[in-house]
Amino acid sequence: MWRDKGKGPELERLATLAGEASAEAAVAMESAHPPAPPDLTAAAFFDVDNTMMMGASIFHFARGLAARKYFTTSDLAGFAWRQVKFRIGGRETQDSVTSSREQALSFVAGKTVREMTEVGEEIYDELMADKIWSGTRALAQMHLDAGQRVWLVTATPVELAAIISRRLGLTGALGTVAEHVDGVYTGRLVGDLLHGRAKAHAVRALAAREGLNLRRCTAYSDSSNDVPMLSVVGTAVAVNPDTGLREIARTRGWEIRDFRTGRKAAKIGVPSVLGAGAVAGAVAAGMAYRRR
Repeated sequence: MWRDKGKGPELERLATLAGEASAEAAVAMESAHPPAPPDLTAAAFFDVDNTMMMGASIFHFARGLAARKYFTTSDLAGFAWRQVKFRIGGRETQDSVTSSREQALSFVAGKTVREMTEVGEEIYDELMADKIWSGTRALAQMHLDAGQRVWLVTATPVELAAIISRRLGLTGALGTVAEHVDGVYTGRLVGDLLHGRAKAHAVRALAAREGLNLRRCTAYSDSSNDVPMLSVVGTAVAVNPDTGLREIARTRGWEIRDFRTGRKAAKIGVPSVLGAGAVAGAVAAGMAYRRR
């Protein structure tokens, strides 16, 4: 499993860059003149995978792309295999992290932002709309009804995150930023995946831009990987928590909300697969889906 344990100043620099880029993209994607919310200094931040949505959004996205023949086995098998070895071995080196980062969104290289956004809209309707947790959606609506802004915060590409946010009637989204030039993706990331510490940097950067008081803000997540983000706000809530986050939430007195029941919880309530491993899992799933 990818673990954000702070692998030196270079990874911290990339996490900071990813957070700042995500905040900049989130602000840019908002309407030119959004209505001012009644509560200007409080907001809510929601993780997506297993928090707002059942399963991983990048998994559903990969299924949709595979069905449209965006993936080929020869293009992706090597990357998927390297990630499988990493996940089994449980070791990460600077070279493996760099390689994973560079390859994570390489499949969109040469594609236009407009094309991928249009495809993302279709895939949301086909594979994601019915995966939203109604309980978590109600929590987001509670903040909206209180006059607060609500952002998604996720490792999934920011364009896809923005589609999910827009369809749910939320304020916007912080996500992984893929570099593009003249509207065409280069296949490289700006900084790093929005994962672990990068999410915390993104929330701080957005708060600075929007004039938010983080002590009045709330964050929701299912994963112990998101403890950095949960720790920068005044109120943290564990939603459908993995084992690690449940322990931390109990220790720190954080509220726990679990919308899973019985066998459904056992099947869906696995820890979110984030970072480079998330893309590998999505790729593998997409390849298997295409073979079917």
